[in-house]
Amino acid sequence: MSKHNDIYIFLGPPGSGKGSLSQLCIKRLGWQQLSTGNLCREHIAQQTAIGKQIDFAIKSGKLIADSLIVDMVHDWLNKRQTGEIPVIFDGFPRTLTQATVLHDFVEQLGGLHMKFVQLVLPDEEVVYRLLARSICTNKECQRVYSLHKHSPLQPTNPMACDECENPLMRRSDDEETAIYERLRVYHEHEQNMLDFFKDKGYDVHTLGADAHLEDVYAQFVDIVGV
Repeated sequence: MSKHNDIYIFLGPPGSGKGSLSQLCIKRLGWQQLSTGNLCREHIAQQTAIGKQIDFAIKSGKLIADSLIVDMVHDWLNKRQTGEIPVIFDGFPRTLTQATVLHDFVEQLGGLHMKFVQLVLPDEEVVYRLLARSICTNKECQRVYSLHKHSPLQPTNPMACDECENPLMRRSDDEETAIYERLRVYHEHEQNMLDFFKDKGYDVHTLGADAHLEDVYAQFVDIVGV
């Protein structure tokens, strides 16, 4: 049974459905989600010290430094009170450095329990999904859709969000060359993170992410015992 002080770490390649599964958990279970992508955009929009550094890195065509991501997550966790509803980490950690810092920080903070869920999806399916992905432009929404004809994530109106009616857009890195590069980077770090957390004694639950979203959610609920 999930507890209020549980942190669920969703691991998986881009397009594996981490965000969509997170949204179902928010709607049906009342959980929270920490998306580092959304958090980066919030810091940039608010022009915080971290946001300015992230914005500079992005505009310079550089990877965002681990230290900036870690500082941002530290800030979020410090403001969150232990004992609140369970939270899902979507997009963090992404490297062994981030994984190590997260483990140390959670141990230092105390009262939090990390649980790991790996969404597994073949690379060819990742490419297929991301080439048709669109996202709500409303920063408060960010709902993800698929423009594939028979996808359950297809929007009612291909130009607007079903939730807030704001326009939809495609991410600039959802182009084929960029997708393969993101997959290369993900796989480069994935096994190191899995080995690290397993070595620390954590169980990593595996979900087949190539199933229908409702089936993936049913797998998740069954595994974690919600």
